[in-house]
Amino acid sequence: MLRTIRRIDWLYLLFFRFPWLATLSALVLCIMVGLAGGWLVATMGPFITAGLLAGVAGGLWMLRDLEIGYWALVAVICLLPFGKLPFDVGFKPSFLDLVIGTLFVVWLVELAVGSPRDRSWNGVVSPAAQRQPLYVLARPQFVGTRLALPVLAFMVLAVMAFVAGLAHAPLTQLLARHFVEVMLSILLFFIVVNTIKRPDQLARLTRVMILAGFVTASLGIVLYVLPDSLAIDLLSALGRFDYPVGPGVLRYIQEDPELPQRATATSVDPNVLGGLLIMIGALTAPQLFARRPLFSRPLVVLFGGVMGLCLLLTFSRGSFVGLGAALIGLVMVRYRKLGLAIIVIVAIIWMAPWTQAYVSHFIQGLRGEDLATQMRFGEYRDALMLIQRYPVLGVGFAGSPDIDTYVSVANVYLLIAVQMGLVGLASFLIVVGVLWLEAARIWRHVPRDTQVEPIWYGFHTALLGALVGGLADHYFFNLDFHHSVALFWLFVGLAMATSRMVGIENQRP
Repeated sequence: MLRTIRRIDWLYLLFFRFPWLATLSALVLCIMVGLAGGWLVATMGPFITAGLLAGVAGGLWMLRDLEIGYWALVAVICLLPFGKLPFDVGFKPSFLDLVIGTLFVVWLVELAVGSPRDRSWNGVVSPAAQRQPLYVLARPQFVGTRLALPVLAFMVLAVMAFVAGLAHAPLTQLLARHFVEVMLSILLFFIVVNTIKRPDQLARLTRVMILAGFVTASLGIVLYVLPDSLAIDLLSALGRFDYPVGPGVLRYIQEDPELPQRATATSVDPNVLGGLLIMIGALTAPQLFARRPLFSRPLVVLFGGVMGLCLLLTFSRGSFVGLGAALIGLVMVRYRKLGLAIIVIVAIIWMAPWTQAYVSHFIQGLRGEDLATQMRFGEYRDALMLIQRYPVLGVGFAGSPDIDTYVSVANVYLLIAVQMGLVGLASFLIVVGVLWLEAARIWRHVPRDTQVEPIWYGFHTALLGALVGGLADHYFFNLDFHHSVALFWLFVGLAMATSRMVGIENQRP
């Protein structure tokens, strides 16, 4: 009875009393929608209009179910990471901004009033909720885990460094927006550990991640093998969404068209695509030997092979080493059979005639002979110089205060130290250390031969790969690569959420 009363509002009563008013309202609404749709088709074309309508429908779906929001987040990060709305509303919000904003709104509403999926209108636990595991019903209103304080401390230090850095540079709208985006990306950690609490949720989201990584890698390979003119036209079609256009959308080693091309998919930069494939590839690898994989074994082989091939075509040496570190870590802690597969794959890459360009490029990097590596050495020197001059809170996020140096270094740890000082770097390392201490505490309790087991190993080894890859790249903490930051902290949250599931299940009688 109470549920029925709550559903009745003044609008319903009005339409019930005056039926002709409901008909008139529907007619006016249809006319307005038709006019708006015709204007959009005339100004932006049918495909963009269809995409906008699909986006609106997806946004409404996200408001109804937070899990759909996670799926949309993964899809945007993998397929349209730099995409923005094709019209200006004072600024052009990116698709990623809209998805993350929606996630926060839905989570905060559920945190304030309770999730309608768990409780009925009168506060009595619903039958659907009664069928859920005990730890879901007994959850606290807010979950922080052991990482809550280190993550918050890292964010506070980032804000302090940002404000301090404004002493030598003006605050611009673009700088403020990018910094807020990065802070919201870090806060994704708290949304994840508070909302991903059931193995079935975790399994579905992991499937979506693997599928999105496979689609991205397939797109990267297809664009790589297509004729250059056609690939340029296809990538330039994304110009309506603020993507770069023209011949520059194709990337080459040392930006020299005479050298091999590098795969980018829709990630613009091949190293950014490589960082994405580190994490999704490492997440996929445990499924190869899992007793209960999320996909059939042939599909897992297909997904992993396509991602590995696309990673090679990026010619991203740091990403290759990062994924290698993740796979070696996986061999050491669980899946020994993967070691033989790694040896075979490396032998094929080393000896196959069609991979010699990649092998040569990799060896040149190890020896420091190519221009890109030499430029990175120069970046390292400048970074160390800035750290010596500003060791506590760094130079902030607005740029270097000294004319003889610049803030751009292909190393995530040096970049954090430059922008946030040694204190900020120490706080980040504490976050990483607590993450691994929690993983070590849970490791022996991970249930064998379950769906959760390969997922747990996948998220943790993916983070290991990202941290190793960060020695040669900076995308996981860079204001210009919001999606990479969001992906990293999404994985941190999912790793802790999975460990929390294992720990709670282990404590149950």
